[in-house]
Amino acid sequence: MGILFSKKGPSGFSAFSTAEEVTHGIDGTGLTAVVTGASSGIGVETSHVLALRGVHVVMAVRNIDAGNNVKEAILKDIPTAKIDIMELDLSSLASVTKFAADYNSKGLPLNILINNAGVMATPFKLSQDNIELQFATNHLGHFLLTNLLLETMKHTSRESRIEGRVVNVASLGHKFGYPEGIVFDEINDESRYNKYRAYNQSKLANILHANELARRLKEEGVEITANSLHPGDIYTNLLRNVHSFFQCFFKTLSLLGIFMSKTVEQGAATTCFVSLHPQVKGVSGEYFSGCNITKPSSQAKDGDVAKKLWEFSLSLTDRKCTNTRLF
Repeated sequence: MGILFSKKGPSGFSAFSTAEEVTHGIDGTGLTAVVTGASSGIGVETSHVLALRGVHVVMAVRNIDAGNNVKEAILKDIPTAKIDIMELDLSSLASVTKFAADYNSKGLPLNILINNAGVMATPFKLSQDNIELQFATNHLGHFLLTNLLLETMKHTSRESRIEGRVVNVASLGHKFGYPEGIVFDEINDESRYNKYRAYNQSKLANILHANELARRLKEEGVEITANSLHPGDIYTNLLRNVHSFFQCFFKTLSLLGIFMSKTVEQGAATTCFVSLHPQVKGVSGEYFSGCNITKPSSQAKDGDVAKKLWEFSLSLTDRKCTNTRLF
């Protein structure tokens, strides 16, 4: 299946390496990571493998019961795992703000922030903050979360002298959004809305966010990197809103070995690689696929658009969190 895409890249890994393979021999003891969307899909495997490598994993989940089920499964497999569960609804800026306040009040360090959670191809809907749901959940919630946890990450990096890492899980789909990229003036325009283009727009925003954050951190001289990635095409519940025709179409291609379908174990590999591997030390503002640096679209590399998105996102989050100091 997908044998044409299995060639190893410069990292020594390929699109079909697993998360356990790319982190083999890495000791993450003493590190703490927050993983959003940790109770389903590749978030589960990401949490599992980080815990396997000794990382203290804080699972940020919308459904606490689902999170506890995943925690129990991980502990059954890894009795020594350090796992915590915290509630987070990324579609709500109030929930994001509360999560960050609760996390920071615990006095926990933070070495790795994995912005993994997302929704895909949802019917048009506004979030609690009156922002189109996919943009609100996939980008804006993570943008605010990252800003609110940055001071803790900076402190951890200074105290531990270990590089911090922010990892945004984006998608190859970022190349297939709206023609103009980010439709700043029409984010909430239902007449313009296309659920697939809107999803891809949010994934473009993930990359632009990581790039602009990387630039700002480098300018500040902070030892924290920010990167984005395409995990691959995996059949998870993220596809629940995708038309059944497309699901059947891609499954058929996968069976024929034409489509590059992955297992969840393979889908979590690039996230774990970028989060833990020594090869990625000092690498920032890059886009990864198949555990190797690759080129995103020209829109994703546009620094001016990245700055505009940053200011736009600040305006949307600051509107709801006026007492919060943002990066």
